[in-house]
Amino acid sequence: MKNYESPLHALEQGTWFKLICGASYQHLPAIRNLALAYTLAGADCIDVAADPAVISAAKDGILAARELARSSGSHDKPLLMASLNDGEDPHFRKAEFDPKSCPTDCPRPCERVCPAQAINSTGVIDERCYGCGRCIPICPQQLIFTRSHIYTPEAIAPLVIASGVEAIEIHTQVGRVADFTRLWQAIAPQLDKLQLIAVSCTDGEGLIDYLWEIADLMQPSPATLIWQTDGRSMSGDIGKGTTHAAIKLGAKVMEAKLPGFVQLAGGTNEYTVAKLDKLKLLKPRSPKSHNYIAGVAYGSYARTLLSPILDRLENQPSTSDACLETNPQLLWEAVALARSLVSQIKSSSKGQVTSCG
Repeated sequence: MKNYESPLHALEQGTWFKLICGASYQHLPAIRNLALAYTLAGADCIDVAADPAVISAAKDGILAARELARSSGSHDKPLLMASLNDGEDPHFRKAEFDPKSCPTDCPRPCERVCPAQAINSTGVIDERCYGCGRCIPICPQQLIFTRSHIYTPEAIAPLVIASGVEAIEIHTQVGRVADFTRLWQAIAPQLDKLQLIAVSCTDGEGLIDYLWEIADLMQPSPATLIWQTDGRSMSGDIGKGTTHAAIKLGAKVMEAKLPGFVQLAGGTNEYTVAKLDKLKLLKPRSPKSHNYIAGVAYGSYARTLLSPILDRLENQPSTSDACLETNPQLLWEAVALARSLVSQIKSSSKGQVTSCG
């Protein structure tokens, strides 16, 4: 494990990297192995569903990585973050359909388009689905629907805080002040146990006014604050162009000079850091300035990058528990791929970013 700066220091340096496992993704072997590989690659934060089993799997992966890296002398570990929502949100949904209703001659485009391999002849594999919604419009018979989950305020402390997470992300949308307030009031008594609070929001009319309103609501807070700008949700693996929405929204929120840091998400991929560098949106020379994009979170792209290796691991009959470290060859292939992504933002402050298109 490379001895990068501590997670919160990475925000100050503009080199923050977050892995998003998915707010509704519950495939435990994959989550554990993603956490393991990206911890070894130098990730600063790992964001998972607010599910005790998911949190435990991620913690186990982080612990396994630290055991493997013990001889390197590196003591920093990524912050473990759990995602919550204050209302309906595409990140907190699952696709469903009754396979008995499917025509026998259906070409099954839903199965081909699913990035999580969550659809087969039995329907949707619930724990693999992370709610991207790509299967819904492509179904010839329009048989696919979704179910959503909203976290109630009273469930937060026992479900999340007691699980030992160090950070929380709140997914919200413009106009939900009352809903956000209820959720925040449930979180506030636990703030002394948290190092970081992230607020994730998509664009919309009145966005900046809304963010200022909830920023005032959250002050004062002992936890570091991140504004996660969700440019184009769960789309980073689709293609190069998705990163433009992420950067456009990040720049908009950055210019508002809200208290805390701005971090991109939603459409981020291998082109994001190079584009940020080209637009001069990375860490400026002034060490006290917050007028820069402090980091990047990668979700679907980061997971897809490693999925061929994790699939090979799970399909090996000799690997009963599908733990990545039991196969050193696959482990270090996965870490090398993860590091190829993490190193982009980590090297950006040193002027080593290669500009793309």
